Amino acid sequence: MKTGERKIKVLIADDHKIVRAGLTALLRTETDIDVIGQAENGREAVEQALRLLPDVVLMDLMMPVLDGVQATEEIHAAAPQVRIIILTTFGTSDGIAHALQAGATGALMKNADDTDLADAIRRTFRGEEAVSEDIRRQLELDPPVPALTPRQKDILDSIVRGLTNPDISKQLGIRQNRVKEHINAILTKIGAANRTEAAVIALRKHLLKM
Repeated sequence: MKTGERKIKVLIADDHKIVRAGLTALLRTETDIDVIGQAENGREAVEQALRLLPDVVLMDLMMPVLDGVQATEEIHAAAPQVRIIILTTFGTSDGIAHALQAGATGALMKNADDTDLADAIRRTFRGEEAVSEDIRRQLELDPPVPALTPRQKDILDSIVRGLTNPDISKQLGIRQNRVKEHINAILTKIGAANRTEAAVIALRKHLLKM
């Protein structure tokens, strides 16, 4: 780091303490990067990001209370100058694509090399995109489905659990014809031919919090 240059301020958001500790220890070996905070869930990540205003947030995609996509969207809306890099262990493209659409400018697998992570932080800090090649390939091979509405997610969850249309109608307090309309919209969005295929796609692409 050149004399007079300040360190890149980083916030780590991950629900696993050992991951946060490992990333913190790793980044503290970099002379130009300073870990200024940690968050263990999505809501805390938003609060910490808006309070500390880091340069870069390392955001776990799958977190409790508020997932990485929602947290990214809230941070980007309130503090667009804060850059966000998504970290994930999942091999599906949907959550990553939705996070990028929500304002993230980087995405890495959690098993990325140490040098790749530090380089991604520096690139993101400079305003560049930092999406790893393996994730780029995944986005090409497994195109993401359009984001589902909260109601569609509720109904898809019910389908996965094997509920019938009358069951869903009663559970959600909506008419059966509305349930059918929502299901048809879901099948179209995710490219499924029927309810069974919709359930398989939902599980394979991690469309729901299980």
